[in-house]
Amino acid sequence: MLTPVLNRPQPQTESLVTIGRILKPFGVRGEVKVESMSDVPGRFEGLGTVYLTLPHKTATPKEATVTHVRDVTPGYLMTCSAFSTPEEAALFRGAWIQIPSNPDLPRAPDIFYQFELIGLRVEDPDGMQMGNIEEIMEYPQHHVLVVRNQKEEFLIPLNRKAITKVDLDNQCVYVASKEWWDIRHAL
Repeated sequence: MLTPVLNRPQPQTESLVTIGRILKPFGVRGEVKVESMSDVPGRFEGLGTVYLTLPHKTATPKEATVTHVRDVTPGYLMTCSAFSTPEEAALFRGAWIQIPSNPDLPRAPDIFYQFELIGLRVEDPDGMQMGNIEEIMEYPQHHVLVVRNQKEEFLIPLNRKAITKVDLDNQCVYVASKEWWDIRHAL
C-alpha cells in the first residue's frame, strides 16, 4: 500500500504557477515572510500543498504542506512542513511558492497570464532573437517586460504598440520596431 505514496510523480515545472516568493525567516517558530505575486484575492488563504523552488538551483521543486498563513501588510507570514526553525527557513530564502496550474483558466482573446510569458523568447521585426522574458515589472501605467540575453537587457512596455504578437504555441513574443519601445534617446 505504501508504493503509490513513495512513487508519487513529481509535478513538471512547466505545470507550476508562481504565486509568491519567500523573502526571509520571521520569528523563532519557523515562519517566513512571503511576497504575494498573485492578483487573485484570497490566494494564500486555504492553501494546501505548494511547491518550493529555488530559482538559482537545479533541484526539483520541494513539495510542502502549508500549515498556517496570516495576512500582514505588506504580504503574508506562512509556516509549512518544509521547515520548522528559522535556520531551516533561511535555506528557502528567495524560493518561489508555486501551485499546479489550471488549464481551464478563463481567457479572453489577446489576454495572457504573466506565468505564460516568463521564459518566452522575444524577436524583433527582422526576426533576430533579442533574448528571453525573465521578469515582468508592474507599473501604474502598464507592465514592462524585462528581456535579457548574454550581453544586454531590454525593458519593453507590455502594450499593443510595442508587442505585435504573442505566440504561445511557438513560445515567442514579437515586438514592433524600436521606435515604439526604445527609450535610450530619453536617457
